Amino acid sequence: MAKLYFKYGAMGSSKTAQALITKYNYEENDMTVWLIKPATDNRDGASVVQSRIGLKAEAESVGANADLYQMFRERKTDVIIVDECQFLAPQQIDQLRRIVDELNVPVLCFGLRTDFQTRLFPGSQRLFELADSIQEIKTICDCGSKATVNARVVDGFVVTEGAQVLIGGNDCYIAMCHRCYTSAIREHRKIKLHRQ
Repeated sequence: MAKLYFKYGAMGSSKTAQALITKYNYEENDMTVWLIKPATDNRDGASVVQSRIGLKAEAESVGANADLYQMFRERKTDVIIVDECQFLAPQQIDQLRRIVDELNVPVLCFGLRTDFQTRLFPGSQRLFELADSIQEIKTICDCGSKATVNARVVDGFVVTEGAQVLIGGNDCYIAMCHRCYTSAIREHRKIKLHRQ
């Protein structure tokens, strides 16, 4: 029986690396994988999924209005892997659920739970509502505690205002525990991004 999986974590928790490793494992067993990502995620190019440790693969970019159920019916693969699933529209999550239920194909979604304001992304919210399996991929804050917040850093300071989506990586985000996040905001403390 196929399932809809949601594997989420803060920035830098190896979500994309795990998605690509999962893809490799399926392909090593002679199974076909449809690797997709929302068109919103253009950080590494329109049709590339790339992890921070250098793993990468070609993927199909899907727009917010794409009907994933119909697209899948035209290709028929053994499994679907979605990177950056938080950027999918809620109706696309419903379409993935339909693929699992009606076509018995497993769907593995990897992405963020919340934005830089600690609010659920619409795609992630729908996955929490519909997924059969929900798993947190953990990472740590600079203090050593579990990181749960994707802090957006502008000019060295954690910001709490702006558009929900700003595509970036280590250049503008850092994973933090909630205590360090609120402390950095309250104290208006300068934050050093990783690899800078």
